[in-house]
Amino acid sequence: MLTLFLTTWLQFFFLFAPFFVVSMFLALTKRDSPSEKRRIIRRAIFSAALVVVILFFFGTTLFGMLGITLDAFRVGAGSLLFLSAVSLVNSGERSHATDLPENAGPRDDIAVVPLAIPTIIGPATIGAILVISADLTTVWDTIVGLVAVMVALGALMVLLLLASRIEKIMGKTGLNILSKITGLVLAAMASQIVFTGARNLWFGL
Repeated sequence: MLTLFLTTWLQFFFLFAPFFVVSMFLALTKRDSPSEKRRIIRRAIFSAALVVVILFFFGTTLFGMLGITLDAFRVGAGSLLFLSAVSLVNSGERSHATDLPENAGPRDDIAVVPLAIPTIIGPATIGAILVISADLTTVWDTIVGLVAVMVALGALMVLLLLASRIEKIMGKTGLNILSKITGLVLAAMASQIVFTGARNLWFGL
């Protein structure tokens, strides 16, 4: 169980692309007070956790309703995750993430959109969550996996709370480099997901 916990934690820690999220958070909240930043972080993490819980427990049901096999979804989700990884490696930005204009609406809005969705939980991440959660076949495995995801979100929350210090220490260039490294890890994960789905589909014919 410890191996499952550590594996799932590492997978989701990289799936959340923490250093890219830190960069986005710094850009979106550069004019906010420390207390406002903390409030935005809490709302963003809570929103992301809510989405993860829903996907974890209703992912298999969704597959059945849509008539999609898990292996077919592996190929699709892995391909989308690979594109997201490539965009991180090439530019240090996820292809689905967008900045907000300075005259955007109320500051509460950025906690959910675009910080929680799609910066933390984007289309590729959603697909990966559905695939990984579907592989957890027993109730105990699902509980361990869900706890691991919550711990990964907790680690992301700590990084966001320390975002200003991290920027001072590493600078924008350092954060960009770490985002690219995250992209390489995501690319490897995406390749494994696609390979597993394609192999199972081929031998299942």
